[in-house]
Amino acid sequence: MQPSKTYNVCVVGAGAVGIEILRVLAQRRFPISKLTVLARSARTLQVDGQSYPVEAVRPEAFKGQEIVLFAGTEGEKGAAVTYAEAAIAAGALCIDNGADFRMDPKVPLVIPEVNPEDLKNHHGLIANPNCSTIQLVVALAPIHRQFKLKRIIVSTYQAVSGAGGKAVEALRAETAAAAQGKELPAPDALPQRIQGNVFPHIGPFQELGYTSEEWKMVKETQKILHDFNIAITATTARVPVEHAHSESVYFETEKPATVEGLKNLLRKSPGVILVEEPAYPMPVDAAHKDEVFVGRLRPDPVQKNAFVCWIVSDNLRKGAALNAVQIAEALIR
Repeated sequence: MQPSKTYNVCVVGAGAVGIEILRVLAQRRFPISKLTVLARSARTLQVDGQSYPVEAVRPEAFKGQEIVLFAGTEGEKGAAVTYAEAAIAAGALCIDNGADFRMDPKVPLVIPEVNPEDLKNHHGLIANPNCSTIQLVVALAPIHRQFKLKRIIVSTYQAVSGAGGKAVEALRAETAAAAQGKELPAPDALPQRIQGNVFPHIGPFQELGYTSEEWKMVKETQKILHDFNIAITATTARVPVEHAHSESVYFETEKPATVEGLKNLLRKSPGVILVEEPAYPMPVDAAHKDEVFVGRLRPDPVQKNAFVCWIVSDNLRKGAALNAVQIAEALIR
């Protein structure tokens, strides 16, 4: 593929992630010949004042497409399960934001700042990692390369937009009801009420009492870093924030490291913004931004070569849409 070429691009999905993909494609001026948007039903979608006609998804719609972006959301069976084979057969390169193919050994799981070399091994399908995994690995990959990570303990504080547009509507509806002294509507888009609440339940509960989201963070991080010896424990929680996930991260390194050495490394790491003390990153600062923000980097007071930091990033941008578009950009380069 030549960078001067333009491409027929197809976005499958018109929910929160699909809308953000359309926004990112426009903002980054991706070289598009023809843009097609597919979803379960035909309609017109408005994004930032631009109208996008949406067609009903069907196998025949992939004829002539060159890049197909599947906009799955966390925890759901994405459209790629049904349609990726047809798109690949039609000659398209597929980038899937859903969880269905991430751990398939034949499917590269890629963060362009971290492991772009894995794109060489695709067979028509590339997987986009989980949103909480992406920001964790963007921040920790440079540290792993230089100091080798041996232990990670991560607790997440995840925005409701990670569960889709209906979850955002649920937060707004509950907040409005609480402000008016009304009874809160019964939880629908989320497993518990979210207004004034935090719950450690993202995805179904699985092996050893961990949720699917927690296992994603473990297994995806190991796959992306090509190191299944890193010991990782995750706890994922939903918080009443619309956009941007936060993470409290404890990590240990095999090689000796210092706080200043880690800061110097992060200052020059692609996609990372180190927020220096006394400031610290927050969702209100990271929302609608492309970068992964790292702050409160400090040593563990007991364990040698152990550190703690705070990581924040917009889950719909770098955690989903932006990373997918960056994969497409890397492919056409």
